[in-house]
Parts: sequence; C-alpha cells; structure tokens
Amino acid sequence: MDSLTVLYIVLVSYFCFLIWKFFDRKKDQECYILDYQCYRPTDDRKLSTEFSGRVIKRTENLGLNEYKFLLKAIVSSGIGEQTYAPRNVFSGREASPTLADGISEMEEFFHDSIAKLLARSAIAPSEIDILVVNISMFASLPSLSSRIINHYKMREDIKVYNLTGMGCSASLISLDIIKNIFKTQRNKYALLVTSESLSPNWYSGNDKSMVLANCLFRSGGCAILLTNKRSLKHKAMLKLKCLVRTHHGSREEAYNCCIQKEDDQGRRGFHLGKTLPKAATRAFVDNLRVISPKILPMRELLRFMVLYLIKKIKVIGSSPPKSSSSGGLTKSPLNFKTGVDHFCLHTGGKAVIDGIGMSLDLSEYDLEPARMTLHRFGNTSASSLWYVLGYMEAKKRLKKGDTVFMISFGAGFKCNSCLWEVVRDLGSKNVWDDCIDDYPPVSLANPFMEKYSWINDLTVEDLPNVQIPDFLK
Repeated sequence: MDSLTVLYIVLVSYFCFLIWKFFDRKKDQECYILDYQCYRPTDDRKLSTEFSGRVIKRTENLGLNEYKFLLKAIVSSGIGEQTYAPRNVFSGREASPTLADGISEMEEFFHDSIAKLLARSAIAPSEIDILVVNISMFASLPSLSSRIINHYKMREDIKVYNLTGMGCSASLISLDIIKNIFKTQRNKYALLVTSESLSPNWYSGNDKSMVLANCLFRSGGCAILLTNKRSLKHKAMLKLKCLVRTHHGSREEAYNCCIQKEDDQGRRGFHLGKTLPKAATRAFVDNLRVISPKILPMRELLRFMVLYLIKKIKVIGSSPPKSSSSGGLTKSPLNFKTGVDHFCLHTGGKAVIDGIGMSLDLSEYDLEPARMTLHRFGNTSASSLWYVLGYMEAKKRLKKGDTVFMISFGAGFKCNSCLWEVVRDLGSKNVWDDCIDDYPPVSLANPFMEKYSWINDLTVEDLPNVQIPDFLK
C-alpha cells in the first residue's frame, strides 16, 4: 500500500469521524421534559365570585361606574368559582401588603411543587445543574432563586438565572435559556420554576385600565424538570422541536400597551391599554411567520405559496383593498392542523382564546383545554401554559408522536411559541386529577351571569338609577 493510499484512508476516516462527532453532539443538544408539577393552593384560598365582589366593595376608591365595569368583567371573564388568590386578600390586607406576604406566597409554592416534582422523579436537589426562576412582578434580596437553593441545599456550582419583568410569556423565555445551555453542555438537569406573585400587586385605585388586572390574575405556578441526557430519553415526556421568540419592544405602541405604572393619584398598578389587541396581533403574526416553516409540512407551505401567487395575480390592476384599522386577528391562510395535533394557548382571557382560535381556525375541541384552564385556575400568568398541558394529559389526549404547539403573550410586547413532540403516551395523575371528570361542564356561564346580566345592557345615562347588588352592600 503506497503512501498516497494511506493518506486517502486517513483523510476519509477523519472526515467520517467529524461527521459522526457532529451528529453525536447534536443528540446531546436535545431538550427533554422529564416531568412537571403544577401548583394547586389549599382550598382556603379559593376565590368565589361572591367573595370577589366583597373584595371590590372594600376598595374605597371605586364609584358606581367602576362597579358596573368590574361586575361586567366578572360575569363575562370565563373564570369560574374555584380559582385561587393570595392569603393577604382573605385577611383584608390586599391594599397594604408587606414584604413577608410576597415571600411567603412564593415559598409556599416553592416548597410544595418543587418537593413533589423531585420526589416523583427520584432526583436529589444536589443533582440539579441549572436553575431558572421567573417571577415577573416581585423581587427580593436575596433573590427568589437563592431562597430555593438555600431551602433545598443545592450545589455551589449550580448555574442560576433569576428573571423579572418578563410577563406572561416568561416560561418560554426561561425554556429558551435552558435550550441554549443544553447546546454547549452535556448530561445536565435543569429546573424551571415559573409563577407570579399577586400579594404585592393589588391595585387600589379606580383607573379602569388598571383595575381589570385585579379581576383576571389568579395564584398558580409550575416547576418543570428538563434534561439533555440521552440515556433518559425513554423516560422523557416531551421533546422540544423548535422555539421562536418575537419582541416588539422597539415599537412605542406595543411597549406602552401593557405596563406597570402609577395612576394620577400615585397608586401603582398594571395598565392594560386599548392598543393591546393591535400589538398582540402584530406580534402574533410576526411570530407565526417565523415558526410556520419550522412546524408545517412542505405540502402545506407549497399550497399557501400557490394560493398567495393566485391572489396576487388577481389583484393586479384592481384597486387596492381597504385597510382595516381594528387591529383584530384575522384567519390565517395556513392550516396549522397539518403540522400540529394539539394547541396549548395562554389563558390571558376569554377574548385572547377566542381571537387565537379564530385566527388559526381551531375547533372547540382544540380550544377546550385553554377554556377549561381559564375557568378552573384563571390566568396564572407565565405558568398558565402548563395547566393547559396538564388538562390535555389528564384527558389522555397526548399520544406518542403527537405534536403540541404552545403560544404565549407578554408585556414588552412579546409573543413566544414552541413546538413539542410527545415522546411516550401521557396520562398520569396531575393537578387536574380530582376534578377532571367534571370538565368540560355543561355551561361555563358565571353563576352571577343570569342574576346580573342586565349589567351588560347599561349605558352611561342609566347609571344614576342603578341599584348596587346586595352582595356589594
């Protein structure tokens, strides 16, 4: 064998080795969910509609006009009678929270959900390599992540990320951090902790755009265990296929539509502006534009291109179509069901679920998990996606090979989405276990809807003659 042949063999062998190394490394860059644990507060924290009314009544700065607005929001919110609130609301101190209220609310969640998750997974706290905590509207010193590390006595070299101000889309931002770490580090465990602290964030003023947040948000949270260990692939629940983040913070209209600020009297609250639907639409459309080629089959993309070209040809020479200034969502020309089996939507409110459903042409079966989650647990901010996922699992909808499309919105303004692949049939017990047989109920109508439906028909001229409901007196 001459030297030239030997050189060829060495070069080919080295080239094959590089190819093998590349694909071998790609295998260790996968992101798997091993398990997750949604938080269910104790029954003494359940917030009925009637108790909500009493909380509103003791807010001294509200007038008759504000009562009308809030009652209308309550009866049409899609939120049921079994959601949860922080403890200081039940002790009548929502308008004067302490630092201890916020810390105890978070620690109650940490000590319950993380402990259950690690125990069920048979993983010691010392095995966790990465900890990502996102609580948007509460920060403490030391940080909430430090409190978790101290309580569970985690390792000194654990990589920690503590996120605030990310809003309802924070859990997918946290997931993106973990995914990127997994690309460069092998055989790691990551713990993602997502929740929101409501104790320090009650708005006691009368600005309608800020009062609304008091009606929509509820207590909740989720702890998620992830890994990129190839040896644990068979134990995983879900495998991350792709994730896309869209941020419109550079646009003033989007930036200001969903923001924490003080009202004219200096009372701090969370402002939800009139431009929010328009900002959400733009972020949603831009996000879908990027993720669609990643999750839809080629035949659907080709069909869309053909229809798009035909439409362009038809409008050549004709007058331009009138633009719509409503900012509402319109039906997407793409059929997302060709690449997605299940839709996991953020429970931002009934209007949010309806809007996404209309845009993606989803059926009531597709929207059921989000509607039922909103009814049972309310809008739990960044953790709401995982309650929706839990509903699907409890209903035994998730089969091996299925895909799950997650969509979330958040202040900034942001729209984040990702696609999961179900690694094995799912249907284990979770936070829905004690009530899943009762869902979906015959009707989602709020119990006060029939009694106070006249509120929806009131006009400003009617207000002087309106009698405040008895439960508010």
